[in-house]
Amino acid sequence: MEFFKYGEKEIEYLKKKDKKLGAAIEKIGMIQREITPNPFEALISSIVSQQISSKAAETVWNRFINVIGVVAPENIDKVSIEEIQGCGMSLRKVGYIKGIAEAAISGEVDFSTLHTLTDEEIVKKLSALKGVGVWTAEMLLIFSLCRPDVVSFGDLAIRRGMMNLYGLKELPKEKFERYKKRYSPYGTVASLYLWALSVM
Repeated sequence: MEFFKYGEKEIEYLKKKDKKLGAAIEKIGMIQREITPNPFEALISSIVSQQISSKAAETVWNRFINVIGVVAPENIDKVSIEEIQGCGMSLRKVGYIKGIAEAAISGEVDFSTLHTLTDEEIVKKLSALKGVGVWTAEMLLIFSLCRPDVVSFGDLAIRRGMMNLYGLKELPKEKFERYKKRYSPYGTVASLYLWALSVM
């Protein structure tokens, strides 16, 4: 099991830049968030878990692994739509998964060189795939590619965490962007704490 790596350097920087966030970091302590280093597998996994509870997602994912084995484009390509659907997925979801596998096989998206692109290029490339939105692509930047500076406006919990932290009633995009800039270049670490703060 691998986790998103960060340490004193990022924490000290954020504490210096933002007193309120600094106090929250002190209170919460270190956060361990699991990552999936293989971006293809990470993307397929996020499609599987879209719009279902994490418990249901785990069940469906385990069935899916039993059917296809290693999560690779060729293996998904070989298995029938019905077999994947039988794992507990809608036809639309299966279509997305098959489409992502096809994009990988045809070279439309080269998952092995994804890490060489900028955050913006990755989001643009992935969100062009059916079933993949900007938010899904941004989560992949964090939980697979471990990019250091991702704070997603499309993530409801992150916005809620920000509002809780600063005692805000609403959060217009320009205000969000101001905070995001303040956390840079360690926005992802700030995101981990904002998620924690969203439920406090």
